[in-house]
Parts: sequence; structure tokens; C-alpha cells
Amino acid sequence: MKYALLEREQRFLLAEVPKDVEHIPAKEIYDRYLVGTGLRLRVVKEPDGMPVLKLGQKVRLDGPPPQAVAHTTMYLNEEDYGVLAALPAAELTKSRRVAVVKGTTVAVDEFHGRLEGLVLAEIDLGEVGEVQSSPPQTLADVTEDERFTGGALATTSADSLQRMLSDFRL
Repeated sequence: MKYALLEREQRFLLAEVPKDVEHIPAKEIYDRYLVGTGLRLRVVKEPDGMPVLKLGQKVRLDGPPPQAVAHTTMYLNEEDYGVLAALPAAELTKSRRVAVVKGTTVAVDEFHGRLEGLVLAEIDLGEVGEVQSSPPQTLADVTEDERFTGGALATTSADSLQRMLSDFRL
């Protein structure tokens, strides 16, 4: 924990991107989950800025739900990123919009490619981990459902995603 930040997040499956956040400019995120490791390469493209290159690791800690995660991030230059990007990886892309809803910061992720149609919202619960109410358009709280973590989604096929989503749609 010397270099890691403690995170507690609550994750929700949404029916769609809420109308009140559609207008917010989105960050484009490209993730590569390095095969055989717990590491993630990430490129974040801000609407008006240069891409930010990162290497990250999230480690779940024991405790009551929602479990805390120790999150470590290293910022990379293009050369280091290029070397690591040559490693085999499972990939995903998404657009992220961040909004404050009723005093709570909510990140809404709209997935692309084979995960098209998947929309998740995350609420940072801070170190205490006090559970929040669900955002608009919520189909389910999927905080404890490992299928909706980034690493798992990176290896999820379009068919598997449709089967997963059918569990939650009316």
C-alpha cells in the first residue's frame, strides 16, 4: 500500500447514458489488460488535450462489500508505452463522462466495439465506502458482479455480453 491509493466504488448497470450527462464532453479510453498479469495499459484522450498513457494495477483487498481496491498508477512516455503495448492483451474501448449528480460524482462509461450497448456508472465511495443511491436509468447494482469489471469485460464476446445483459433487461 506504500504507492497505492485506496478506492471503493459502487458500480451500476444502466439502460442508457442518462440524458442529463449526454451533453458532457467525453474522455475516450482505450484499455489493454496484459495477458497473464493483473496489469492494465490505458490511453486516455481528453476532448481537448494530448493522450495520457498509464500503466495500472488494481488489487482487491479483503473486507465487506463493496470491497476496497488498492490502485497503483504509473504515467508512461510513448516509448515505454510502445514496448508494453507489444505484449499480448485483451482490449476494450469506452467513452467516459463525469458528472456531479445530487452532490455525488458519477462516472458514466459507454462501451464501444463488441461491448456496444453496455453502459456502466461508477460512484467513488471514498475510504469509508458508504453505499450511495443508484443513478438514473439503473437496471442493477453490479458492484459485486465480477463479470462487470474491466478485466473481465476485456475478454467478453458480444454474444456473452448479450446473454449477461438479458439477465437484467425486462
